[in-house]
Amino acid sequence: MIDIKALTLKLLCSCILLVLMVNLGLCQTPLLQNVYNHDITSLDGKWQTIIDPYENGFYNYRYEPFEYQSDPGNGAFFTNAKAKSKTDLVEYDFDKSETLDVPGDWNTQKDQLFYYEGSLWYKKSFDYDLKKADNKLFIYFEASNYQTDVYFNGKKLGRHIGGFTPFNYELTDLLKPTDNFIIVKVDNKRKKEGVPTLNTDWWNYGGLTRNVKLVEVPKTYIADYSIQLDPENDQNIKCTISINGELPAAFPVTVEIPELRIKETLTPNVNGQVTTTMKANQLSYWSVESPKLYTVNISTAEETVTDQIGFRTIETKGSDILLNGKSIFLKGISIHEENPIRGGRAHSKADASQLLQWAKELGCNYVRLAHYPHNEHMVRLADEMGMLVWEENPVYWTIDWENPDTYANAENQLTEVINRDKNRASVIIWSMANETPRSDARNIFLNKLAAHTRNLDPSRLISAALEQKDYNGQKEVRTIDDAFADVVDILSFNQYIGWYDGLVDKTSRISWVITQDKPVIISEFGAGAKYGYHADQDTRWTEEYQAHLYAETLNMIGKIDQLRGVSPWILVDFRSPRRVLPEIQDGWNRKGLISEKGEKKQAFYTLRDWYSQR
Repeated sequence: MIDIKALTLKLLCSCILLVLMVNLGLCQTPLLQNVYNHDITSLDGKWQTIIDPYENGFYNYRYEPFEYQSDPGNGAFFTNAKAKSKTDLVEYDFDKSETLDVPGDWNTQKDQLFYYEGSLWYKKSFDYDLKKADNKLFIYFEASNYQTDVYFNGKKLGRHIGGFTPFNYELTDLLKPTDNFIIVKVDNKRKKEGVPTLNTDWWNYGGLTRNVKLVEVPKTYIADYSIQLDPENDQNIKCTISINGELPAAFPVTVEIPELRIKETLTPNVNGQVTTTMKANQLSYWSVESPKLYTVNISTAEETVTDQIGFRTIETKGSDILLNGKSIFLKGISIHEENPIRGGRAHSKADASQLLQWAKELGCNYVRLAHYPHNEHMVRLADEMGMLVWEENPVYWTIDWENPDTYANAENQLTEVINRDKNRASVIIWSMANETPRSDARNIFLNKLAAHTRNLDPSRLISAALEQKDYNGQKEVRTIDDAFADVVDILSFNQYIGWYDGLVDKTSRISWVITQDKPVIISEFGAGAKYGYHADQDTRWTEEYQAHLYAETLNMIGKIDQLRGVSPWILVDFRSPRRVLPEIQDGWNRKGLISEKGEKKQAFYTLRDWYSQR
């Protein structure tokens, strides 16, 4: 006999668990690969918006979420309610509300939102006809900062946490030919348990900061793939493909690289997986000098996905970083994702091109994308330009190390950027963290992240921006005494001797003892300077001070035998609420080599000259 009470309880528990999973962001649809080259329908443009600092559109007056209620009534913003008669009470109207541009942060679009940290609702209406009746439709967000609740035609699709990585949801079952509406609640409040946490040194731009796209795919579609050199034989290409959807008994998948005369047709296993190794004759490796990209086509009877992929090896041997088996010195610069001319969060291809072109002009072959994953334009253009890339997870300063939800959040953000960029030849380093204080809990946290990264992508190097300390009590001899230094492939650390640590003359007295047999990258150094402010080289905030510090720092770190790269802080001045000195900072971190107006400071040329000699 069926135990009705037990069955009812089990179903109730399942429903509660499902609601919790949705709201914790654990029911996300697997990320689509290569949306960048997909045939898409853009949802960019003007979206209706409602500012909601008290979250009245999400909670009732008892602070209970409307979405948990069987009848949320007219108060829930995600229902897009309209008064049906003169007696109906509806206290909002998206269609009469102001608009904001998507993509774009809200802070720089409206003065009253400049410092705003809270919830804001977006709404977009659209019509859509599937090209084929049994196709699937997804909505793909390139990024939204920070906690994002997504609703379609009044039904919740899910919650995403994290401000810099892509996510998508399927719309198919709720889609109508006309009058569809997508409603998105974005909350950029900083949180102690967040990644990053409460305290950062950059602007907390809120909103739908990158493109939003509709992606239509067949009912059985190419969901994911990894195409890279075989780690056991660099003359072979290893290919792994995932097929999602209804899988018929015979479903051939063809992989073709026309320029290499490679063409193989394979059959997925019952799980939709295809793995093969292909011999690559006369393969030209991707390099800084010759960033060769091959057109790769993956085809089924229903679709063809095309990508541009470069093939190269990256490894370390002792203190050397080897690109295609040859030692390379990483001449770099750190970059924040800001548009230095327009202001605000950078998001367009033109934004990315400007930043990377400046790095090229500086003499760089490498950029550190700090302190979070940047938009996909950056790594795609780096592929084309022959620029090596360090990508970073936003585990910054003082994360809540012992909170399991914080770790899950960090791991998820890292997974999303690895899945997005795993086929990009330019990306050579996954960075786990920046300037994190040493502790047992932190070591456990970072060790788990590193192990997870190596499991997902064993083909790239792992690093983190560590901190230095005195060597055996000697104040002018520095070292890296950090358990995580034994885990990383590249030993990287930040140092600000001459700015936060003494004056510039101190650089002549400092030396390092590096005990690990690994390559060293100085991931940050620098000094603040306001463009156009001139005095002698001992006066802080002047271009002369910054240029002098650069010259002396480069002389100092050049004596480190294991030095294999630098990425000074930073390419362009960027906004930070920490930087409040009137007439100098005015809300800007002034450590850029270029001003927020695109003006090059003296230190730009100091570094460029040093790079030209290496």
